[in-house]
Amino acid sequence: METVNLLTIISIAFLGSFGHCIGMCGGIVLAYSTIKIEPQSSKVTKSVAHLLYSFGRVFTYSILGAIFGAIGGVVTFSNNANGALLIFAGIAMVLAGLSLMGKIKFLTLIEHSFSSSSIYKNAFKSVLNSKSNLSFFLLGMLNGLLPCGFVYFFAITAASTASPVYGALVMVVFGVSTIPAMFGLGFLTSLTSATSFRKMMMSLASIAVIIYGVYTIYNGYDYINRPEKTLTECHT
Repeated sequence: METVNLLTIISIAFLGSFGHCIGMCGGIVLAYSTIKIEPQSSKVTKSVAHLLYSFGRVFTYSILGAIFGAIGGVVTFSNNANGALLIFAGIAMVLAGLSLMGKIKFLTLIEHSFSSSSIYKNAFKSVLNSKSNLSFFLLGMLNGLLPCGFVYFFAITAASTASPVYGALVMVVFGVSTIPAMFGLGFLTSLTSATSFRKMMMSLASIAVIIYGVYTIYNGYDYINRPEKTLTECHT
């Protein structure tokens, strides 16, 4: 993973967390803040609860990243294959950016209603009604499985690394970069109503996604045009 890629991922995730994540997951944060955290609890107790919830999300994201990175690694065995994967991922990123802008319904079409299953609903309800510290972590893990266009974009990015390790790293960086917004939401409910601010942040994140997608397509084209290494060159 190049430094520029990691910085891009951090920037997109941070901007998008204030635009997309607060809108999508804000209701869950407000729900568990009301149901699971006592009003008289200290700031330390509340902070621990919010951080455990976020760490649960990051844990799920890391597993998803490793899975998608491994899937990407299966199809990469030559420069042409690597380049084709990057071009495919780049095109998907551009479409994801346009979808996040509301221009097309690309992400909506690939969403899967996993959250509608009875098993998921029962698990979510059980964890939401528990007040143990572990329940906050488990709730974050379950939240990480919810259908989300923003998560799909980073899953595509993870697949483009063609590595379970780097794929997991992409998703961990994404998850950690969204913590400030979600942590702040736990204390500042006014964030959910600041629609103009969230729209501006989402627009910036969408533009960054599209630019990153174009950059990924260029990298794919560059990969295809690189000379293949011979067996002797690979061992020198």
